[in-house]
Amino acid sequence: MSKSKAERIAFQGEPGAFSEQAVRNLLGTDVKTVPCQWFDAVFKALGNGDVTGAVIPIENTLHGSIHENYDHLLHFGLPIVGETNVRIVHNLIAMPGVRFSDVKRVYSHPVALAQCVKFFEAHPEIERVPFYDTAGSVKMLMEEGMKDGAAIASSLAAEAYEAKIIKRSIEDDRANFTRFFLLRPIGAQIPAAGEIAWKTSIVFTTKNTPGALFRSLSALALRDLSLTKIESRPFRGKPWEYLFYVDFLGHVDAPRVENALRHIGEQADLVRVLGCYPMWVAKGKAT
Repeated sequence: MSKSKAERIAFQGEPGAFSEQAVRNLLGTDVKTVPCQWFDAVFKALGNGDVTGAVIPIENTLHGSIHENYDHLLHFGLPIVGETNVRIVHNLIAMPGVRFSDVKRVYSHPVALAQCVKFFEAHPEIERVPFYDTAGSVKMLMEEGMKDGAAIASSLAAEAYEAKIIKRSIEDDRANFTRFFLLRPIGAQIPAAGEIAWKTSIVFTTKNTPGALFRSLSALALRDLSLTKIESRPFRGKPWEYLFYVDFLGHVDAPRVENALRHIGEQADLVRVLGCYPMWVAKGKAT
């Protein structure tokens, strides 16, 4: 059996979810995908060894960061080994034979409904019905044989449940992307730096002294390391203290990165590398 066929990759949502599309982007179509109801179940499945990898969303260009997953990254300690971006294309999906004029209500996740406001403004007679999952709404339509309803979901969801797309790309903003991380078990080895561009993700806390955050970030700036993301999260159990999640360009084995991390460690109470992975660029290839 080939390595790809032995792969079992967990994701949150029903089959056909955008997270499953991210799995395909990262690993192809030969892997076995394992849907989970909740994000923490995805992390637990990988931590327990039930799967060989996991794919989680971390931020969306319109709605920002998925804060829960930042917390899980710290708690579970599962290393990030890859990333991809998925353009979020919302399609109106119904049972085969259902026409657009038949649709009286549309089901989907509240975020998806909120990203298709112009569609509903153009069709005020159609009721918006929140549902727990985009792909799950397609699954529900097909299972219940609903002939006056439709769902908003991905083309992959239509394919998964043999449903029909009756209107394509109804989202308000075409520049709608979600960034996903590929996670592996604890102890996964980081490949040596090559010709491609690398990104490193860390989390740290600062001491409660004036300028502590500035001095920590200056460790990157002084070494010409490009900061690509910073996210602050409350430090649970320590009111009014914060964790800082940072992404920057560079490989952990590069001397200037090693020196920057050592410098940050001198300013911080905690520093942890969450992952080092090839930087995603257009067409899913690293340069």
